Amino acid sequence: MNTVAQASSVVALSGVVVVLLLDYAVQHRAWAWLQLARGAGGLRGIAGLRFAKIMGSGHGGGFGLWPSATHQGLVLVFEDEASAQAFGQGPRVQALLERARAHWLGILALTSVRGQWDQTAWGVTPPERLAAPPAGASTAAAAMPVAALTRGSIRPAKALAFWRHAPPAQAALAQAPGCLLAMGLGEAPLVRQCTFSLWDSTQALVDYAHQGSHRQAIEAARRHGFFSESLFARLQVRSMSGTWCGQSYGQGAHG
Repeated sequence: MNTVAQASSVVALSGVVVVLLLDYAVQHRAWAWLQLARGAGGLRGIAGLRFAKIMGSGHGGGFGLWPSATHQGLVLVFEDEASAQAFGQGPRVQALLERARAHWLGILALTSVRGQWDQTAWGVTPPERLAAPPAGASTAAAAMPVAALTRGSIRPAKALAFWRHAPPAQAALAQAPGCLLAMGLGEAPLVRQCTFSLWDSTQALVDYAHQGSHRQAIEAARRHGFFSESLFARLQVRSMSGTWCGQSYGQGAHG
């Protein structure tokens, strides 16, 4: 994948996103905290990896301010789907899954994105980055879920105002029609937040995004300038596996 230097030192990249949500077994909490402390530095040397974050979560994998001792999430961008799939099937992920009591692993293509993360802008996944679907797989691929990933660096002076608006939107997300799973993630307490959500259709995602408390929270963020940096991405699931909150998710390259 080529990187393009832009104004203000922003780097633009496109590729395939891997999201791994983990709920570690209690006996592996210390090991899990070590992975979080090491951060992306522990992922050096992975073929095709261009961007990586390892984040903690709120209690129970939710959106509260009290941290979870067992929940974590990884968000990674790879050059192409082949690299992403190799990572997902490789020994580093297996080491994580062996210590988890629940997980969700997804390989996703970016369909729309705006903003940036650590001065890195993401671009829509070019077709050449994706593996060719098997013959007759188009119907199954179209039925795969879609996902949304949002993150923001909250201005410290605006943190209290942000958290006054956040709980209603977060509660609405958990109950939104068509939302299959949602997890709150964070790089730093209070001020560097991320949300990943999985939806049974694009329409369900759009309905949530443009209605009710979520729309009010977005309008408040724009009006009051809560974020010094933000990124909003929609993604199409290419493959997924795991069990999360008692729900099993099938595995297959295209459904």
